[in-house]
Amino acid sequence: MLREICLCLPFLALGGLLHTELTGVLDDCFCDVESIDVFNNFKLYPRIKKLTEKDYFRYYRVNLKRPCPFWPDDGHCAIKDCHVEPCPEVRVFLTSCFSNQSKQAFADWARHDDAQDHFCELDDETSPDAEYVDLLLNPERYTGYKGPSAWRVWNSIYEENCFKPRSVYRPLNPLAPSRGLCLEKRVFYRLISGLHSSINIHLCAEYLLDEGWGRSVWGPNVQEFRQRFDTAVTKGEGTRRLKNLYFLYLIELRALYKVAPYFERAFINLYTGNSQEDSATKELLLQVFNEIRTFPMHFDEKSMFAGQKLEAKTLKEEFRLHFKNISRIMDCVGCSKCRLWGKLQTQGLGTALKILFSEKEIQNLPEHSPSKGFQLTRHEIVALINGFGRLSTSIHQLHSFRLLLKDNR
Repeated sequence: MLREICLCLPFLALGGLLHTELTGVLDDCFCDVESIDVFNNFKLYPRIKKLTEKDYFRYYRVNLKRPCPFWPDDGHCAIKDCHVEPCPEVRVFLTSCFSNQSKQAFADWARHDDAQDHFCELDDETSPDAEYVDLLLNPERYTGYKGPSAWRVWNSIYEENCFKPRSVYRPLNPLAPSRGLCLEKRVFYRLISGLHSSINIHLCAEYLLDEGWGRSVWGPNVQEFRQRFDTAVTKGEGTRRLKNLYFLYLIELRALYKVAPYFERAFINLYTGNSQEDSATKELLLQVFNEIRTFPMHFDEKSMFAGQKLEAKTLKEEFRLHFKNISRIMDCVGCSKCRLWGKLQTQGLGTALKILFSEKEIQNLPEHSPSKGFQLTRHEIVALINGFGRLSTSIHQLHSFRLLLKDNR
């Protein structure tokens, strides 16, 4: 019998009462309410935040010039905060400081990548229009990008890619048994909903509060948070959206758990040209993996695509192609900074799915040399860690919103 993963989230009722804390073990699972919040906020978040500030992970190669493949360009955000700050040339060690040996190693790894494992478009890695962006100089925040263009992107993602009956309008409750959706299709919807919720939390937490005196002030916007997650305003959907965020967190956490042996091999070096920095980055990454191993309630990906072999293979390919289509829709985002973070987080989730559902061996890769088996590109590694870092930040920011809502009662 397929077991639905438990969602360990305090029930939020953001309209009247702030929230009702559930304690102890929840029904039909082995986790308690506090476990994910405590694990993330006090153990993992500080480490993952420090890791994403390391040089190897702060620079992301992305093509922000690729046109929308689905509809004519409907204009770009003209607000200055939509603009992506270019990477200072002197700091782009990624293109200038690789040794010939390292460049050759990365080229060898790239040749072994299996295109059938990819859940996202690869253009950002290979296009001449792709550039390195310093993520610390371009934080994810509310830029003012909204309206028909933004709605069209998310509507396309939900309506065209989410395995749901045409008669059902968004937002769909993927857990309702009357829908007749299999586990894989429910999971797909919940991943997209969780990603949407995570992005919305970031925008609420880093909202443009004031532009006075030529200096922008950013901070949490409680009213905006209520609009997106208050159960009264969202007709009960707010709580479900937040549960889907926690579900996505568990999915990506499981991917990191599964891929840890890949990085623990001695010859895997997170290369930047600074050996001392590289060693410190690798050590911090291994600390993150060791922390993840202490978490006792990981998602069981073996429950998916576990039916009749041919049917399961067809469903898995459909799953992959639908997600790949979503990565292409991100090129339709009119705000450059929003597009940057949308593409990065989509790539991060796509990499997590590649890890979870790869048929190639990860646990027993050669210890001292590259393998023609499972491989990750630098682009995928950076997206994977930063994508999970965004989810970890979302859960950390949720705690802050709970305190603010409590103070505003």
